[in-house]
Amino acid sequence: MLGAELDVGSYLDRVKGELDGLDQGEIRQMADLLFEAWQREKFVFIFGNGGSGTTASHFAEDLGKSTLHEKDLKDETKKRLKVLSLTDNQGWIMAVGNDVGYDQIFQQQLMNYGSSGDLVIAISGSGNSPNVLNAVDWANRHGLITFGLTGYRGGKLKQ
Repeated sequence: MLGAELDVGSYLDRVKGELDGLDQGEIRQMADLLFEAWQREKFVFIFGNGGSGTTASHFAEDLGKSTLHEKDLKDETKKRLKVLSLTDNQGWIMAVGNDVGYDQIFQQQLMNYGSSGDLVIAISGSGNSPNVLNAVDWANRHGLITFGLTGYRGGKLKQ
């Protein structure tokens, strides 16, 4: 268990062990889905709660800007990945959370912005966040492609 008593070497060994345990096929699958979304000019929606939400924000920024070379940033003709972190829409989140319910904050955004063939990347440490699961369920029922990033055993999101 990671904690205050874990020294740097042990921590790095733990990180290496976690990285070594990742399924490279699943990483390739996500990369392929992102590339296909870019090729087909589909949107990519990323979301999660808490730390997963800030990961979604950073991931969207990396995909939207950092995948371009500096010279491409000024090229108005360069095809770009259409990517949006749904965790960054504070007004939506507060309005939906207040008026409908926190379990709807991502689903309601997808209902406005999402279309069949778009890609949804849902991030949840536990894999059991109701607002994430509701959005993924809606996306699956409406022809969006879904991919989950989870921790631990993956929870319901893994299913």
